[in-house]
Amino acid sequence: MFKRFIDISASLCALVLLAPVMAIVAWNIRKKLGSPVLFRQVRPGRDGKPFEMIKFRTMRDAVDSDGHPLADAERMTPFGGFLRSSSLDELPELWNVLKGDMSLVGPRPLLMEYLPLYSQEQNRRHEVRPGVTGWAQVNGRNALSWDEKFKLDVWYVDNRTFLLDLKILFMTVKKVVVKEGISADDNVTMSKFTGNKR
Repeated sequence: MFKRFIDISASLCALVLLAPVMAIVAWNIRKKLGSPVLFRQVRPGRDGKPFEMIKFRTMRDAVDSDGHPLADAERMTPFGGFLRSSSLDELPELWNVLKGDMSLVGPRPLLMEYLPLYSQEQNRRHEVRPGVTGWAQVNGRNALSWDEKFKLDVWYVDNRTFLLDLKILFMTVKKVVVKEGISADDNVTMSKFTGNKR
């Protein structure tokens, strides 16, 4: 209950204070990338329950001759890269926090298609609300392997405290400033998880 109170209070204040920043970002996305301004995607929340996560869009809607989206690296623009490296694309997720779909701190919500691929231990990351930032994000983010990321997520589930959440939030600010771990070595974001159940 206390964590939820902090989530509501902090996300509401942040949405009000950052409204001018979000408006400027939205205007630039509309100008540089076109509509829609927001990227919406169904992700698994607590206990794997689906919810619609919203972010600022960072990629062009470019497709190949068959109508399939091009690879992330081909659709990413310098402006989109800036939004990701500065984490400005994550700001709309504060609305998800306010609604109760997410928390400020927790394992990042991944793709619905990954749910059947998790091992029993990896699936424990869904015992808590997913977060805007998390223990894996401040310890490597997308530069981590999937196995390392899941181990950190489960460690957070077992060791979460208010003080740990505060530490993660402060570490997040530092990571954003120095722009560490934005992408994996060979990908714009993170390679696709193909499963390693055991």
